Amino acid sequence: MERLTRLCDFTNGAPEGVYVPPALRAIITHFMLAYDHPFVDGNGRTARALFYYSMLNQGYWLVEFVSISRLLKAAPAQYGRSFLYSEDDEGDLTYFVIHQLELLQRAISDLHAHVQRKADKQNRLRAAIGGRVGVFNERQLAVLQYVIEHRSATLTVSSHAASHNVVLQTARNDLGDLEGKGLLAKIRQGRGYAWTAVEGLDGLLRE
Repeated sequence: MERLTRLCDFTNGAPEGVYVPPALRAIITHFMLAYDHPFVDGNGRTARALFYYSMLNQGYWLVEFVSISRLLKAAPAQYGRSFLYSEDDEGDLTYFVIHQLELLQRAISDLHAHVQRKADKQNRLRAAIGGRVGVFNERQLAVLQYVIEHRSATLTVSSHAASHNVVLQTARNDLGDLEGKGLLAKIRQGRGYAWTAVEGLDGLLRE
């Protein structure tokens, strides 16, 4: 219990008399929780959650959008060895720290690549629409991009509202406006309605 209390103090940045770089503090927190294994189950998930908490608590907001868990699952042996090397070398955390920093760097690179792909898609759509970009809001541009890439996809007022965190009436206005412009077709779906791309959408956007 005392070790867990001290770890919580360390994670929350309690004064230790020495400067600890924020990323290093988060990585050490990750290691110590997983190493101590204080819980019957969920220690790994808790350790990763504390890593994110520590980074966010110290102003590293970007980690909210990166996933180290996905990379850890892809190479669990390397993760395990980083623990073993640290344990075998009298508790030298250098191995684990290097592994986690490399992992974090890859996760950030993956995020940048993802953002770039999304930006490229938006730019291609804007180029296809040409001078009509100002006719649509950002949510509608996202809808058009989605239905161009997924021709058989359907959208509902509820799904559109949830995707863009807007009220149902705003979502209904977005889809209704695209329908009115002849870009989406309204179809019956169960007890309600859904919208899907009309035939020849690409050509219509270029007109």
